[in-house]
Amino acid sequence: MRFLLSLLVAAVAASTVTVPQQPLSAEQAQLIQNGDEAASRRLHGRFLHITDVHLDSFYRPGSSENKACHRWKGAAGYLGAAGSECDSPQALVNETFDWIEKNLKDQIDFVVWTGDSARHDNDERIPRSQSQIEEFNQILVDKFVDVFSKRTNEPTKDLLIPIVPNIGNNDIMPHNIFTKGPNVWTRKYAKLWKKFIPEHQRHTFVEGGWFWSEVIPGKLAVVSLNTMYFFESNNAVDGCKAKSEPGYHQMEWLRVQLQLMRERGMKAILMGHVPPARSGDKRNWDETCWQKYALWLLQYRDVVVGSLYGHMNIDHFILQDTHDIDIADFEDGEETPSSSQDDNHDDNDDELTTQSRTSYLASLRDEWSRMPTPPSCVPLDSDGWAAVDGDQNSPVNSWEKERKKRQFLKKIGGLWAERYAVSLVSPSVVPNYYPTLRVFEYNITGLENAITWAQARTSGYPSSARESEDASKTKSKFKIPEPPASSAPPGPAYSNQPLTFLSYTQYYANLTRLEQEADKKPGDKPGSKPVPIEFEVEYHTRDDDIYRMEDLTVRSFFKLATRIAKKDPNKADRLEGSDDEVDAMKKKKKKKKKDKKKKHYRNKVWYAFLDRAFVGFLGDDGLEEIADDPA
Repeated sequence: MRFLLSLLVAAVAASTVTVPQQPLSAEQAQLIQNGDEAASRRLHGRFLHITDVHLDSFYRPGSSENKACHRWKGAAGYLGAAGSECDSPQALVNETFDWIEKNLKDQIDFVVWTGDSARHDNDERIPRSQSQIEEFNQILVDKFVDVFSKRTNEPTKDLLIPIVPNIGNNDIMPHNIFTKGPNVWTRKYAKLWKKFIPEHQRHTFVEGGWFWSEVIPGKLAVVSLNTMYFFESNNAVDGCKAKSEPGYHQMEWLRVQLQLMRERGMKAILMGHVPPARSGDKRNWDETCWQKYALWLLQYRDVVVGSLYGHMNIDHFILQDTHDIDIADFEDGEETPSSSQDDNHDDNDDELTTQSRTSYLASLRDEWSRMPTPPSCVPLDSDGWAAVDGDQNSPVNSWEKERKKRQFLKKIGGLWAERYAVSLVSPSVVPNYYPTLRVFEYNITGLENAITWAQARTSGYPSSARESEDASKTKSKFKIPEPPASSAPPGPAYSNQPLTFLSYTQYYANLTRLEQEADKKPGDKPGSKPVPIEFEVEYHTRDDDIYRMEDLTVRSFFKLATRIAKKDPNKADRLEGSDDEVDAMKKKKKKKKKDKKKKHYRNKVWYAFLDRAFVGFLGDDGLEEIADDPA
C-alpha cells in the first residue's frame, strides 16, 4: 500500500519547480524610467489570492509547540512550526512578501486578501488585545503597500494594483463576534484600509464592513463580503431573514450591486473569509444567509465569475446545488427557508483537527457521489458532455443515447451545468500544514489593452460606484431577482470567455525540508539560524496529470467532483502498483475463474484531493491512515 501511495505522491509533486518572475519589457522599463509606472501596467491575466496569515509577533523559534510557540524549549522552526497550531512568525511574513516581490509583483493584476491576519487567542499568558489586532493588520497593510506601490521614494506610496481586503473572524475581538455596524471594527478597518477601499464606498464600509473594488475599470469588480454577518458562530447577529439584521441588509446590498453590474455589462468575483460550507456536520453559515446566497448565484450567474474564500486552512472546493434552495414565503420580505439540516452541527473551526477536516472532506465526496451522473453510453469527455456516437458497438441505439443524454443534461441544468455554482477555498499562509499562496490565471482575450486600475486612478476615469451606493439604500419588499435573459449566453463561470478563471497554480513552502537543508552545524538548536523561504509549485490545475482541468468553469469542477466521488474509478483514475504487481494480479485472477468478486481499485483522484487538501503535509503514512477510513 505504501508503494502505491508513493507513486501518487510522486505524481502529485512532479511539477514541483520554482517559477521566476518574467523581466519587464523594454517599453515598460522606459515608462518606469520616465516616471510613468502606472502607464507601464498591462493586464497579465493573473491575480494573487492570499489568506489566513495569522501573524504572531510573540512567536519564538526553538520554543514548544505545546505552548503556542511562545516559550519553553521545543522544535519550533525559524519560519514556523509546520503541522502545529502555532501562528506565523514575523520571519515567515517577511520572507513570503519578499518572495512575492521577487516572483509575482509585475505579473499580477490585483490581490484578493481574505482575512485572518492576526494571531489566535491561544495563550492565556498573552491574551489578545484590540491594539495587537490592529498592529498585526497594520503590518500586513504596510507589506502590501511596500510591495505593490510605485518604485519611488515619495512618502505617498501610490499603489500600482488594487488590493481587496476582507475581515476574518480573528481580525476582531472577541473572535467570531461582530456586532451590527457602524462599530469599532468597521471604523478601525476603514482607516487601516484607506488605500484599498474606494473613497466613495468608505461610508458603506463603515456601515457594515462590505464594499467592492473595480479592479478592471468598467469590466470586473471584486466584491468583499463581510461573512461575519453570515457566520453561525457569530452570536451577535441572527442570520439574513429579519430586516433588522445586518445580514439581511448585506444580501440586499449585494443583490443591488449585482443588478447594477449586469446593467453596466460588468462581471464580479465574490470573496469572503468564511466559506459557505454546508456538508455533513459542517454548517459555516446561517441557513437563511446560505439560501439567499445560493439564490443570488443562480439568478446572477451571468455576472458572477467565481467565489473565493479562506478560513478553513485546507485546499478544496464546494459545489452549491441550487436544488437545495427552498425559500418558501416572500410575504412582507420575511422569507422562511425550510431546511432538514441537523442543528447539531460543527461550527467551531478553531478546534478542527485533521481528522474532523478529513470527515468534512469525506462528506463532500459523499454528496458528490449522489450528483447526477451520465449514463455509460454518454461519457464525459474533454470536449463537453460527450457525443452520442462514441461507441458504434453499443447495443443502445442513437435515439436512445440522445434521450438519455437529454435527461442527464436536464438534471444538471443544461449543457453548462447551471444547476451548480462553485466556491474555491484556498489553504493558508499560517503553517497549520505548509504555507501556501495561490495565483489564478483568467481569460483576458480582447482586454489586453484595457485601461488598468492604476491608469484609471491617474486619468480620472469615471466610476458609477456612488450610484450603486445610493441604489442599495432603496427599501422594498423582498423579491427574487430576475434571471439572465433567455437569449443571454452562459456567464464566465460556465463557459470559457473573457474573465473566465482558466487555472490556478498552487504554491507551497515545505518548511520541514527547508529547515533540514538549512546551513546548520551539529548541535544547532531548532530555529537558531535564518532559513530562506522557497515557494514551489505543488500543482497546476490545467497541466496536472491527475486533475486534468481544461479550465475552472463549473462544468470542469462538476467533472472533477464526479471523478473524486467514484468508488469504482475509470481505468485512468485507478491507483495501481508496478507492472510486475499488475501482471501477478492478472495471473492470480486467471487461476480463480470461479471467483466472480469484482476487484476494488483505489481512486487516485480522491487520494490526490486529500493529499492536496493538507498541502502534502501528511505523507504516505498519514494519507494511508485517512484515505480509506476517514470517519
